[in-house]
Amino acid sequence: MKFRAIQENHLYQKAYAKGKRCVTNTVVVYVLRDWHAKRLRFEHPQKQFVNRIGITVTKRQGGAVERNRIKRVIREAYRMAEKNLPVRRGYLIVLCARTAILQAKTPAVYADLSYALKRLDMLRISEEKS
Repeated sequence: MKFRAIQENHLYQKAYAKGKRCVTNTVVVYVLRDWHAKRLRFEHPQKQFVNRIGITVTKRQGGAVERNRIKRVIREAYRMAEKNLPVRRGYLIVLCARTAILQAKTPAVYADLSYALKRLDMLRISEEKS
């Protein structure tokens, strides 16, 4: 399923200013609670909460070809994280590329992203009592 993208500039600004942040070698992850998550839940086919994702790549990382490759790598790493990890729903997540991502492959970005999500308490903990 395609991601719900952050399209408004003010949401990026709010995530940068008020969100929690974790810096890794390849990406910087900003997380902020989405106050429109309930409205978006009713638009979802399975009536589930969704995360809105924003990807930022600056011109410092290279030309259009390099920037689009970086965005594809980040998108795929987030897909892998959402598939393999119990990521919490109903948040704004902004993923900013760093210069080290130019040489990085998808598994390295996935490792950094999963580390950042864990540090930001974005993983649901199953409550199993033994």
